[in-house]
Amino acid sequence: MPQNFLTDSQKTEITKAIQAAELNSSGEIRIHIEKICATENVLDRAAEVFVNIGMNNTAQQNGVLFYLSIDDRKFAVLGDKGIDKVVPENFWESTKALLKTHFAQGLFTEGLVKAIHLAGEQLKHYFPYQSDDINELPDDISFG
Repeated sequence: MPQNFLTDSQKTEITKAIQAAELNSSGEIRIHIEKICATENVLDRAAEVFVNIGMNNTAQQNGVLFYLSIDDRKFAVLGDKGIDKVVPENFWESTKALLKTHFAQGLFTEGLVKAIHLAGEQLKHYFPYQSDDINELPDDISFG
């Protein structure tokens, strides 16, 4: 079961990283973990999940999804239109490379926390916190 992929303390650590990354930004970060990728292309599945969990409904189109398919050993990082058009050209690729390095060593929590931090820095830079900001999406990990 995908819910058992991480321990409770690892889930808490990741959720705290999301909350810290979103603290100084209007952006939204989500983690979604599934057992098997339902499509051939992992980016296609990540895009489906992005819509299914409402990430395409943020006011500034600044959501970032980290998608993991554990049995298939696939993952994707997907940013909405607003963030995608402003981050440096190689940002998503370098973030995926960081995750791949950590995941290859079995360091899933550590990799996700570092990648969340990087995404948070970009969100903070391009979408700084506004006094009327609300948390548009839950910070907890979703499972498929």
